[in-house]
Amino acid sequence: MDIQYLERDDKPKLAYVYSKASDAGQNLPIVMFCGGFRSDMMGTKATYFEALCRRRGQGYLRFDYSGHGMSAGDFRDGTIGSWLGDALDIFDALIDGPVIMIGSSMGGWIGLLLAQLRFAHIKGFIGIAAAPDFTVRLHDEELNDSQRAMIRGQGYVEIPNEYSDEPYIFTARLIEDGADHLILDTDKTHHYPITLFHGLKDITVPSEVPRMIKTRYSGGPLDIVYIEDGDHSLSRPQDLAMIESEIIAMSQNSDNDQL
Repeated sequence: MDIQYLERDDKPKLAYVYSKASDAGQNLPIVMFCGGFRSDMMGTKATYFEALCRRRGQGYLRFDYSGHGMSAGDFRDGTIGSWLGDALDIFDALIDGPVIMIGSSMGGWIGLLLAQLRFAHIKGFIGIAAAPDFTVRLHDEELNDSQRAMIRGQGYVEIPNEYSDEPYIFTARLIEDGADHLILDTDKTHHYPITLFHGLKDITVPSEVPRMIKTRYSGGPLDIVYIEDGDHSLSRPQDLAMIESEIIAMSQNSDNDQL
């Protein structure tokens, strides 16, 4: 594994791993993975899909948002807009061909926004428990009055994290900025296939979110795959194998469709 850093003027440097395509995979789209809130590029899904792409000779890119993992920056300074900016900077610095985007949880929101901005490069999008517009749902439906008052008063609130001993930290900046990057408030068009994987035992992102995405997107195929016993992470071997099959299928459909 060769961790590299993207140096940027007046912005935190970003850690990434880019596995370039071999001769056998030159005609396959690059796979780019966008991780979730407080996740990093060393997670199970990010490294599993890298191993898949390496076996196939397919290009693969994973990275850490600022304030995440091995990237510089303070997590509390981060917003949807700044993390989208990170993804755009990584994309523009390294991507020079067709791409299959994978977005996990918050990365599904970032990835869909990125796909809109770089649509000419996108050959497919795979959402894993995609969580667009989660800041609205968080503020309006999941936080109580006391927690909302805490955000107004001190600028942030800490929420227990079921995946770690460290609590989630949600800032006023994150909530306010999220409202400027909503996806589910307007209709969208897409020319590339979208597949959304979602566990019906996901207690973090409601099961109706994929259907909400589908109602907003038109123009290309959009499939929802509900996994009856799947949770939010969808990191079990059977979950990963299912997503792997979709990566291969999208790659084959894009094989001769170059930019």
